[in-house]
Amino acid sequence: MQKQQTSSVLIAILLIVTAAVSRVVLYPHNFSPVIGMAIFAGAVIKDKRLAFLLPIAAMFLSDVMFEVFNIAPGFWGWGQLIGYGILALITVLAFTMKKINVLNVLGYSVASSLIFFLLSNGSVWMLDKTTYAQNFSGLMDCLAAGIPFLKNGVIADLVFSAVLFGAYYLTQRSALGQKVKA
Repeated sequence: MQKQQTSSVLIAILLIVTAAVSRVVLYPHNFSPVIGMAIFAGAVIKDKRLAFLLPIAAMFLSDVMFEVFNIAPGFWGWGQLIGYGILALITVLAFTMKKINVLNVLGYSVASSLIFFLLSNGSVWMLDKTTYAQNFSGLMDCLAAGIPFLKNGVIADLVFSAVLFGAYYLTQRSALGQKVKA
């Protein structure tokens, strides 16, 4: 039991570091693994604390790298905290994935992309009182300004969800010799 727990922690650390480095390396293209990780963690990881820790720690570590290596502002205010909250929300939503299959992973991935887009851009509109008018038209302008980032976000979420769930399925099926419930 202890060996299994140790390997789970090592796999979690590897996922966190890999996701953080990927987010930094792919930064200019808005191609991040963090939402895919939140969906995967919520759907697969039995320990709910660890499920929350994976995407939040990956996001935090990459924010530290942004700051330390002067790539972009790593810590920039309330909007960032809202982003962490949205990741937690996506993890909670993924707890409801009862059956892991291609259609569910696809649906949760697209839904999570849209949730992140709407909530993060909505928070920009609410918090940035100088860029956008504080009315419905200003909200629509803010959402429209975020649309160019949505395409890469959806693609990234689909790719990283497929990689994480696919690797999990293959690992469970072949390396561990266990039958995977689909």
